Amino acid sequence: MKDALEDVVAAALDAVGFDLVELRRAGTKTRPLIEVRIDRRDGAAVSVDDCAVASRALEARLDGSQLVASQYVLQVSSPGERPLKSVADWRRFVGEWASVLAPESGGRLEGKILAVDGEEAGKEEVTLELNQKGRKVERRIALADVTEARLAFKL
Repeated sequence: MKDALEDVVAAALDAVGFDLVELRRAGTKTRPLIEVRIDRRDGAAVSVDDCAVASRALEARLDGSQLVASQYVLQVSSPGERPLKSVADWRRFVGEWASVLAPESGGRLEGKILAVDGEEAGKEEVTLELNQKGRKVERRIALADVTEARLAFKL
């Protein structure tokens, strides 16, 4: 569920050309830790300079705001094993490998994202290409059944 902090962070990143991948809150009430994972829109790897640009943009919005305590700690990083949270994420990464947890569809699966179908919210399905016993097998999974998914690295 989105909240005011996530809205402000997403807007600040959007203004400097980055997407918010993940926002985590930790630390204490008086010294909160705000962890932000960003991604570039052009598909290139996130650099240290990108993190610095994003950090400055976020600090400009957070300093003096009532959203976090004044002694907050901000960490901005690349997405790493990027989570797939929205239908747009799935569509963006067609052709990439994903690790998917879908208990209703057999548990943990790893495969290549071939397609995302469906236009009606809550009815979308992803087609994965799985390698089962040396054979390539296509498997359709309702995105509503996916409890966790991240991009996976395949060598």
